[in-house]
Amino acid sequence: MEASTDINRLLDIMAALRQPETGCPWDIVQTFETIKPYTIEEAYEVADAIERQDPDDLCEELGDLLLQVVFHARIAEEAGQFSFGDVVEAITRKMIRRHPHVFARSDADTPEAVKAQWDTIKQQEKAERAARRAARGINSDPKAGHLGSVQRSFPALTEALKLQEQAAKVGFDWSEAAPILDKIEEEIGELREALAENKPEKVKDELGDLIFALVNIGRHVGAEPEQALRGTNTKFRNRFRYIETELQANYENLLDADLERMEELWQAAKTLERQIG
Repeated sequence: MEASTDINRLLDIMAALRQPETGCPWDIVQTFETIKPYTIEEAYEVADAIERQDPDDLCEELGDLLLQVVFHARIAEEAGQFSFGDVVEAITRKMIRRHPHVFARSDADTPEAVKAQWDTIKQQEKAERAARRAARGINSDPKAGHLGSVQRSFPALTEALKLQEQAAKVGFDWSEAAPILDKIEEEIGELREALAENKPEKVKDELGDLIFALVNIGRHVGAEPEQALRGTNTKFRNRFRYIETELQANYENLLDADLERMEELWQAAKTLERQIG
């Protein structure tokens, strides 16, 4: 079997890997649940390649992510649930339906109007989905309620952001950023109290409240929290690597260097960043 630009080749490869008699022993035993962590991991690796502006890695990581979609679809097809073709049909139908200003007739001619139109169509789809679930005898709906469209499986920062955005649509939101800063100060005070009381569960609860408030200020000032934190993570990596490199250049190592020495090099890394920037 050779590589190909045809998606059918990838589908054939996955089918071969899942063949009970001749396939790969690892692939054969996988389920939705066992490959779910890999799906999430591959999405993060796509984001990392984008952040590093590495097109070669991005191409490869997108392929890895596509493989996860094909893998899930194959498992579903074997169970008689749906196929990869059904996945493609569903998303094409959705995109056509949600873009009547492109594929049909619509008065939406500004980004704001398009967004409002998108939300209206999503609500229609939500009602249709509820009807289909009821017809199949499924009474509980994980998407019920105004916040039901926010997936619980999102990374916590992303879930917090989307919960706040959804609540803001019905006016449950601050009108400006300043009061959120006051809320952050309040949450810091409550975290200090919990730490002083030495109550781990309360500390965890107050820390969550503080992070939630920080996400909110990021939303108000247009700094997407996940990306803001990723930027800080990259900065931390670079500065720590500078510490490591400088120690090695001076015949020192991380295990023997004390905090004062590492802090000295950390500050040197910050100074270097400012000079370069």
